[in-house]
Amino acid sequence: MTTTLTTPVDDTLTWRRAALVVTPIGPLAIAVLRWLLPYDTTDDPVTIVAKVASHPTAMTAVLWLSLVALVTLPLGVLVVGAVAARARPVLGTVAAVLAWVAFATLPFLVGPDQIALAGLDAGLPGPVTAALFTAAAAHPVSATATMVWVLGHIVAVVLLGIALWRTIPVWAAVALIVSQPLHLIVAVVVPNHLVDGLAWLLTAVGFAVTAAVGLRTRPAAGAG
Repeated sequence: MTTTLTTPVDDTLTWRRAALVVTPIGPLAIAVLRWLLPYDTTDDPVTIVAKVASHPTAMTAVLWLSLVALVTLPLGVLVVGAVAARARPVLGTVAAVLAWVAFATLPFLVGPDQIALAGLDAGLPGPVTAALFTAAAAHPVSATATMVWVLGHIVAVVLLGIALWRTIPVWAAVALIVSQPLHLIVAVVVPNHLVDGLAWLLTAVGFAVTAAVGLRTRPAAGAG
């Protein structure tokens, strides 16, 4: 009689490795969409609609990348936030909760972009689409979500970087700390899509390094 020996599969390790892969995808998707975005954040609705009409393929890619970010960011924030909370229980937890709330508002920011492209697909006149875009963005729910997003994700990522100081390599913590303030500057103050994408790439790198550190240092299940 022959006995076949098999090695047990560490399901926990498998899931953690999957989390390592998924964690940076959200900010990386945003980095790419910021490169492809056919309009500037500071453009008025009429200009935005006109630029979307001139670059519908780019705008379609932006919407698909937005979906990728929306699906993957919750897990990414959970992984990074967990490492930050272990490193600095109070500051890390505050940063993680703030990041979760801020990134949860993203669906409301994508809505106006969908309207800009849908108006083109429906054959609506530009001014009509612009009016719908304006109304959607100005709705109290959307306006509140935008305010939470703008303030929340910038402060949260900075706090995550501070909480992770000396837990992850210093350069990775610095990448997190500077990435979103840089994004704010090149998205709103001096629009520059190339640098904006690079700013989000810094966030993606910081997320990836944090996930790798968390995978390496997290105690094994059942360890005393």
